[in-house]
Amino acid sequence: MDYSQFLALKQEIGLLIVFLLVFLYDTFASPKGTKAVPMIACALMAVVTAWGFCPVVRLTESAFSGMYFTSPTIVAIKNILNVGVLIVLIQSVKWANSEFTAIRRGEFYELILLTLLGMYLMISSRHFLMFIIGLETASLPLCALVAFDKHRYESHEAAIKYVLTAVFSSAILLMGLSFVYGIAGTLYYQGIASALYGNMGVMLAVALAFVMAGFGFKISLVPFHLWTADVYQGAPTSVTSYLSVISKGSAAFAFLVVLTQVFGAVYEVAWEWMLYALIILTITVGNLFAMRQHNMKRFLAFSSISQAGYIMLAIIGDNAMGVSALMFYTLVYIFSNLAAFGVIGAIENATGKLDMSDYNGLYKTNPRLAVTMMLAMFSLAGIPPFAGFFSKFFVFTSTLNGTGSTALYVLVLIALINTIISLYYYLLVVKAMFINDSETPIATFRSACSERLGMWICVAGIIGLGIVSYFYDYLLTVVA
Repeated sequence: MDYSQFLALKQEIGLLIVFLLVFLYDTFASPKGTKAVPMIACALMAVVTAWGFCPVVRLTESAFSGMYFTSPTIVAIKNILNVGVLIVLIQSVKWANSEFTAIRRGEFYELILLTLLGMYLMISSRHFLMFIIGLETASLPLCALVAFDKHRYESHEAAIKYVLTAVFSSAILLMGLSFVYGIAGTLYYQGIASALYGNMGVMLAVALAFVMAGFGFKISLVPFHLWTADVYQGAPTSVTSYLSVISKGSAAFAFLVVLTQVFGAVYEVAWEWMLYALIILTITVGNLFAMRQHNMKRFLAFSSISQAGYIMLAIIGDNAMGVSALMFYTLVYIFSNLAAFGVIGAIENATGKLDMSDYNGLYKTNPRLAVTMMLAMFSLAGIPPFAGFFSKFFVFTSTLNGTGSTALYVLVLIALINTIISLYYYLLVVKAMFINDSETPIATFRSACSERLGMWICVAGIIGLGIVSYFYDYLLTVVA
């Protein structure tokens, strides 16, 4: 075996080194010294994020007989995930050092890094065996993370639901892949694509349905979303924020690779209308259920389901503009959603309150938190001039680019109508903070430095990505 092939896995090796350093320090450091684990993990993750932008990393390489592949586009995708993970780690410092979590703070950061490694493999895989290895590496540690708060019954319930869902979705996905292997006789993406060309049949249609259902569970597409709200509500807020952006984003990128490179040849005859139906259902159902929520974490859970529909809409634009729109949308979504979860986490850590009515009059007592949440809601709703508006605009443009399909115009129109509907429930949060009065508002408090730093980064991203066009132009250049 040529061990020099491992040098192609530059980002994976860098992340693995960080994992080992955190693990070794957490294992051998004194009880007093382990208090530094969160800061060490954040610093090392910042190094890995910076490493991803080095020219030596942004090369087109393959390894293990074509099972692994990397390119400037894939590196850029991993960099986007790195930015999100870094923000999550920063925002989690106070929670990780809390009384009930401190004894297991090292495990939290180690499990986060391990899931990210699995997501790396999912995105870079060009063989379904490596893909499944990456999928399970990403999924199994998340089960432990969801159950991390052992003192809350809701966390245990959420973990059970997530484990059962993960096992069920993996089984469905493997069933679909077994059909694909039966048709193509190979697990290489390129080999399957060649075998499927002009080979449409009942077995392939069934295989596609199983594969899309398996991915649907991971991305929280309707009707495979039933686990999402309960798991988001029961899991610790830091874990929920990770699930809502990083896990969803990586699954979306992997979905894009699989559907375009493996099943692209049978797109128009097999899975085009499946995808259209999933997008419409996901955006609409997510919006309708978000209107009814009072718990902030359940509210953002259904919001993330709706946002997943827009992410899938970007996948339809199978071109440079579509891929760059997907990357830009995911980056904006990371900043917007993590800003919202940053505020929720800060308030929960200080007061334990999670109901939307608890946010009544928040601007009078904690104006900075209220403004941060307002910017997050405006961006998620797609209100100009914030980044969320441009991300949705690029998604719609890429979907309609170079086609006169009536079905696509109808699909985009439905998405636009749902965007208007989403304004209602996003502005409910803003109304609660700035207009509604409360006899017992949340008392004035000062959030931790790490929480403020995470929120500042998110606010800078929401405003900066909306004002500066360089970022989208850069992504277009990378993809092209």
